[in-house]
Amino acid sequence: MTAMRAYRTLIAAFVAFLALVGGGALMQQAATAHEAEAFDRAQLRRVERIISERYVEEVDTDQLYRMAIDGMLDRLGDPHSTFIDVEDATDLEITTTGNYGGLGIRVQKVGDWVTVMSVIASTPAEREGLLTGDRIIAVDRESVAGWDESLVIERLRGPIGDPVTVTVARVGVATSIHLTITRAEVHVPPVLAYMYDGIGIARLAQFSRESTEELREAIGKLVLAGARGLVLDLRGNPGGLLEEGVAVSDLFLPRGVTIVTTASRIEEQNYAFVATEGDAFKDLPIVVLVNGSSASASEIVAGALQDHDRALILGTPSFGKGSMQTVYLLPGGHHLKLTTANWYTPSGRSIENEHELAKVTVVGSDGGTLGPVREITVAPEREVFHTTAGRPVYGGGGIVPDVIVADSLSVVEREFGAALNRKALSIRQLAFRFAVTWNGEHPGLDPEFEVTSDMRVAFLALLRSEGVELDDDLFDSVQNLVDRFLAVQLANIAFGELEALRRSQREERQVLEAVDRLIEAASVEDLLDAVADDKDNTATQPDASATG
Repeated sequence: MTAMRAYRTLIAAFVAFLALVGGGALMQQAATAHEAEAFDRAQLRRVERIISERYVEEVDTDQLYRMAIDGMLDRLGDPHSTFIDVEDATDLEITTTGNYGGLGIRVQKVGDWVTVMSVIASTPAEREGLLTGDRIIAVDRESVAGWDESLVIERLRGPIGDPVTVTVARVGVATSIHLTITRAEVHVPPVLAYMYDGIGIARLAQFSRESTEELREAIGKLVLAGARGLVLDLRGNPGGLLEEGVAVSDLFLPRGVTIVTTASRIEEQNYAFVATEGDAFKDLPIVVLVNGSSASASEIVAGALQDHDRALILGTPSFGKGSMQTVYLLPGGHHLKLTTANWYTPSGRSIENEHELAKVTVVGSDGGTLGPVREITVAPEREVFHTTAGRPVYGGGGIVPDVIVADSLSVVEREFGAALNRKALSIRQLAFRFAVTWNGEHPGLDPEFEVTSDMRVAFLALLRSEGVELDDDLFDSVQNLVDRFLAVQLANIAFGELEALRRSQREERQVLEAVDRLIEAASVEDLLDAVADDKDNTATQPDASATG
């Protein structure tokens, strides 16, 4: 058994199931400490009893206990330590295993109705004919009008083998459609991969139990297809299992080097994870993409590859979650997720971010609302560490990329976004609604389609029907942005998630920058040397303001 697998119960989103039980060996304590503890417990019970009996409104005792638990966790000041209800256990299962009992669809509320945004391949939903764009109007003959997606999801998920009847409205079909679908175990694929200009691109969405093997297989296929470089896209990946973060790092590192270390008050959670497999793709130069939503296990991978000079990190600073959580199983199917350790990159960095504004900021954009996202901070003063090759890297505030590239919006694009935001509209949802209607009315879309003027005119009509105040000049000036969103949603509905990802990423600055750098580099050393040369050239440029 490898050292990594021997410690496979820990996670960095991070999940390990331990029974929370009372009892155990009793330890002799000073009488004053014992009395103080007894006093505190008595006080807590007395306060609970007084509130239960005398508060102006009746309060259920179970509710009071839950309020006490929430209060304790809140006073820790740690957003990662939480109490998990039975109802939320399925989300925990998806995070750790990538599997759940259900139909195999992704849904979102679009307008007044929860709508199928995509159908996962080889699932009951696909076999029974649910389509992207279907509006869910009833579940088991009960109307879901006004429900949000969480309520609909709760009703659609359930025990494997149990049937559920879903009623949908579909563009181009005059009557509602009733589908009785038997729930099955659904696997959410964590990896999407494709080739672009001779470079392999693999997006890893989460670190669930099979992520490493699925990523290994996907990269292997890219290499067989002739990929001479790899873009590993961890943007938006919130983390997952620590063991998978370690295992993914192990795919690219030589045997024996440190991947991550953990430090805890709990003796068995002090551990150094070491690469055991050997670099499976040692001749493949790699660019890792991160952003402000890359967290936890994503940062373990980015930090390990950066510290060992195995990849160029590109994008914007990551979230900064340098702690590890253990999940304790409680009676009744509840769970307590508690921060029990901190973790450090191979160079000794903690990347924990206090999420306070710093002096240097790069502002990206939310692709759905076209409004500014959380400011991406680069602290002006950080503790300096060094990689294996001696390059400076920085602690605190997430993983700072070697090359910072933001997918920022132009002034006119922000103006366009503001016009939508005034009506609380999302361009992604509007483009999706347009694409559902367009595909319904124009079936047989060519895989190599381009957005046409007729499509733009129809989309502008949709915007104005929603009350968006927009003149023709502003709309014309954001044509590239509009085309990108329309193309992505049209591709999603007609051809699925992978083709939608291709359409989206071929216009993204971060992806294009990564691909360009990999095309020019024969090795990871070439990638890193080019960054050093860029910095040297910048440092030696004359100050134009000082010339006469």
